[in-house]
Amino acid sequence: MASDARVEIHFKDLEQDDDVREHLHDRCTHLAEEFPETTDFELTLQESALSIECHAHVSGKRTSIAAHSNGAETLRQAGDQALDKVERELRKAHDKRIFTPRREAQKNRAKRNV
Repeated sequence: MASDARVEIHFKDLEQDDDVREHLHDRCTHLAEEFPETTDFELTLQESALSIECHAHVSGKRTSIAAHSNGAETLRQAGDQALDKVERELRKAHDKRIFTPRREAQKNRAKRNV
């Protein structure tokens, strides 16, 4: 399935790394296909005092998530850590939206049968 999600990756005060950009773009595209409610991904990689940090923002129809990773040694590691956090939050929001009505329906059906 083709994804229409917009992915922006910024390197703040760092050299552009095409391999890292491609890897993170692929991960964002995969997340967009898994969670179709997402429309925009924005990642900013920057160097802090002793490590690399990444800020990730994901928005969509019913979704607005921000994640931050700090303490990574490489650009790829920083991006992966932030996207792992984003994925956990997306999964939590998705499951809550899907399974809460199902649980409520199960409770209501059990009351009617008694």
